[in-house]
Amino acid sequence: MTSQDRALLSMEGLAVGDGFGEKFFGDPEEVLPLIARQVVPPSPWRYTDDTEMALSIVDVLKEHGSIDQDLLATRFAKRMDLTRGYGQGAYEVLKGVLAGRSWRALSRSGFGGIGSFGNGAAMRVAPLGAYFADARPANLIEQARLSAEITHAHPEGIAGAIAVAAAAALAWQNREKSGPLGEEWLRAIRATVPAGYTCETLDEAISLSSKVSTIEAAKALGNGAGITAPDTVPFCLWIAAKYSNDFAEALWATVSALGDCDTNCAIVGGILSLKVGLNGIPKQWREAREPFV
Repeated sequence: MTSQDRALLSMEGLAVGDGFGEKFFGDPEEVLPLIARQVVPPSPWRYTDDTEMALSIVDVLKEHGSIDQDLLATRFAKRMDLTRGYGQGAYEVLKGVLAGRSWRALSRSGFGGIGSFGNGAAMRVAPLGAYFADARPANLIEQARLSAEITHAHPEGIAGAIAVAAAAALAWQNREKSGPLGEEWLRAIRATVPAGYTCETLDEAISLSSKVSTIEAAKALGNGAGITAPDTVPFCLWIAAKYSNDFAEALWATVSALGDCDTNCAIVGGILSLKVGLNGIPKQWREAREPFV
């Protein structure tokens, strides 16, 4: 399978996860019983900014084989559809890009001058990790950083993207492993992640037994409700480590914790599609997701 084929496989899992997760926002008293009974949402599953931004990454990689930041910033901005739920920080950066301003200044000036440490760079990066799955780790890390800092200049926002990109690459490399990816996989990811809060929370994920419930894991690690990389990425990686061989069960477990459901499922889906393959994603789910625009 070529680099681009791997990226497209991850893109499929990301988009299915994104559309699936988006269906479970709402009153917990209404959605939790549906999740408990695993009631598959009716189609179509409209995708969000997670998928829309990932599509731009895949396009740039196809054309250039690496991340050209100026080009990617332009693609992000031109593709932006505000009905797809863009975060305020990304919106401000991309609106400025459309007006001819420098994304570098905009990204670094956000959030009181520290840049965004949200989960937006992590939500879109799994296909990049797939593309560079056979590259040197240092190259993968650098490409993830380049993709992230256009909208997420804070070190934690970048760390979240690096963690997910590494997770995707390592999922592909371990695709023939019969059991769950497990603790060894999490430790390999952790070795790529810069020191900081995201890395510390990933250490907590590693220390959690796979026997604890998803809800207990979410209480310890976060469920993305804060929309930050540290309270999103480690939980998603814990889910992927535990439910590695069952795409559907992994996403049902992910939404059972509520929180930032679409982004959590996009991350998990983009990673696990590389472990289970296209046929491991339920056909009904693939057919339910909205076609790419």
